[in-house]
Amino acid sequence: MTFGTDQLTHLLAPSSPPAELNTQGLADFLRGFFGPLFLVTVSVVALFFLFTREITRFVQFLAITVVVGVIFYVPNIIETLARGIATALGVT
Repeated sequence: MTFGTDQLTHLLAPSSPPAELNTQGLADFLRGFFGPLFLVTVSVVALFFLFTREITRFVQFLAITVVVGVIFYVPNIIETLARGIATALGVT
């Protein structure tokens, strides 16, 4: 197989890096994949606490689950929280 000079210069020419990394598709995929898994796990643990009549642990688990669910399901919540904390601390 022989290469012409045009093909070799094309192979040796530096390629420009992508302008910006787009992770929206990855975030949507992860939400779609881990979302149902998260809900099933929460349901099983909540039912366990209810059937064993551990109401205090159930309420604690429910509060932690709501916080994790909000962080997991609300888009851009981490960036928004980070900007709010930085503004409150006077960093920006």
